[in-house]
Amino acid sequence: MHIVVLGAGALGGYFGSRWEEAGADVTYLVREKRAKQLHEQGMKVNSTQGNYSVSDLRVVTDVHNIENPGLVFVSVKGYHLTGTLEDLKVLVDKGAFVLPVLNGIEHISVLQDYLGEESVIGGLSFIVATLNDDGHVEHSSEFHKLVFGPLNPKQSDICQQLRELSSKAKLETIYSDSILQELWKKYLFINAFSGITTATDLPIGPVRDNKDTLKVAELILNEMQQLANSYNIEITDEDVAGAKSNLQNFGYDATSSMHQDRRKGQTLELDHLHGGALRLAEAKGLKLPFTEAVHGIIKPFEGA
Repeated sequence: MHIVVLGAGALGGYFGSRWEEAGADVTYLVREKRAKQLHEQGMKVNSTQGNYSVSDLRVVTDVHNIENPGLVFVSVKGYHLTGTLEDLKVLVDKGAFVLPVLNGIEHISVLQDYLGEESVIGGLSFIVATLNDDGHVEHSSEFHKLVFGPLNPKQSDICQQLRELSSKAKLETIYSDSILQELWKKYLFINAFSGITTATDLPIGPVRDNKDTLKVAELILNEMQQLANSYNIEITDEDVAGAKSNLQNFGYDATSSMHQDRRKGQTLELDHLHGGALRLAEAKGLKLPFTEAVHGIIKPFEGA
């Protein structure tokens, strides 16, 4: 399988490297600055699950130089999605399917509208990874999970190919026939976790120490359940209880990627996450007061 990784950040670099380690043909489509770094430094993965390095990378900066793409792995930040659409259209026209693992939910409809419903597979990931100063991947979590599945019957073959490849890779992969529900389950959790840690500028441990503060995160989970159900996505009370349990089980210093971005003074995915939930709620005539409050608190830091 020929996999095109659009961008080579921490997620793209990690999953691309693991697939290449398992025998896949991987191409990285990146900007000039990242291409120069990769040519000079190569790609290294420093991981709790075993290190891996690649010196002979296939790196391109012009999408038209990519031939016979089978799958495009998209792991950009939500605010970069619009800038990928033209390149993705070129790859889809060459026969590729697109697997996005962005946080949030609106990106699915954006991609389907632009690329066609048959081209967009559902996917999400669970991993804690960053790039170090040399552009190498630092994978610090014990988990490195990829969940994917078809959103259209015509995607069954490519999903099966990915399933077979990933079974040989150092990854935890889950194939799901109800991937839309899985996307919403992550969406409700990430909005609560990233919202409360970013708004308070605290990791989850100190949040848990204050029951009133933790309660805000739990109320966001309840709001997100209501929102999902309004779109005919069955998120059960057990799903919400599981998300609450996850908040309790994280390490004391664990925090969200959006909070990490706030700490670094980088642009935040606020509009893609909480802003998206508010837009979806407005379309259904719903009110999400705790989501709206957290959105407002974080807003001044969004474009820092």
